[in-house]
Amino acid sequence: MRLSIASYSFHRLLESGKQDMFGYIEACKRLGTTELDPWNGHLALLRTRDPEIKAGEPVLNSAEEAYLARVLAAAKQAGLPFGCLAIDGAHIYEDSIEARRANRRLAYRWLEAAARLGCAQVRIDAGGSAELPDEMLAIISDGYQDLIDRAAKRGIEVLIENHWGPSPVPENVIRILEGAPGLGLLFDTNNWAAGRQIDGWRMCAKYARSCHVKAFSFDETGRDPSVDLEKAIQILLENGYDGCWGVESAPPDGDEIGAAEKTLALIRRTLISAGKS
Repeated sequence: MRLSIASYSFHRLLESGKQDMFGYIEACKRLGTTELDPWNGHLALLRTRDPEIKAGEPVLNSAEEAYLARVLAAAKQAGLPFGCLAIDGAHIYEDSIEARRANRRLAYRWLEAAARLGCAQVRIDAGGSAELPDEMLAIISDGYQDLIDRAAKRGIEVLIENHWGPSPVPENVIRILEGAPGLGLLFDTNNWAAGRQIDGWRMCAKYARSCHVKAFSFDETGRDPSVDLEKAIQILLENGYDGCWGVESAPPDGDEIGAAEKTLALIRRTLISAGKS
């Protein structure tokens, strides 16, 4: 059973200064995950240079290379390989060519960082609007194909997530996936357009290459009463999903460690009851 915690689950700890990338690795080890799924916000040293990279060359400097080497060493010491790096800020579509080129430079630099860490996958958003006109789709498809080709040379798979812009609409996810051969889906149980969650699960589960099981609160049985996560997991299994089971919890009470631990327990119980181990 492959398990991970998307580091965005700990974004409040990060923002408060109570956790950094090294603390995230320690938390994952302590909570019993089998791999790491960082959000690029946790790679703080690199994230601070994003505006500079957008304006210049997509290269890592010596300080960033040394930082990534320390992160990789910490992960190896914990015995946790890197799974999917979620990259914010490098989405494909912008209205202007200049803005798209700036984002592409950023994506190239984050791909290089992912390669240094040995990440198996990266998540890069599509950008754009929910309407997804054909002209926008063509730009998104071309952009993803460029990144897919570049990432493949580094042994990395590129994923889109149902996240924002056009991607909360299940039909849009399918159009984008079919327009960019080699693109995979980071399947989030929650990020679907209003009233479309079950549609999203049923229509898109077969494309999933990674997943975020998103829990919010828990009742006395350890279930989230606001969403049938067991059903989502079952739909993924029925569609042959065999990737990592990732947690991206969002607890309203702010207990991020506790919520991640409870979500991991929910996933384990559900998979064991389904005969998976």
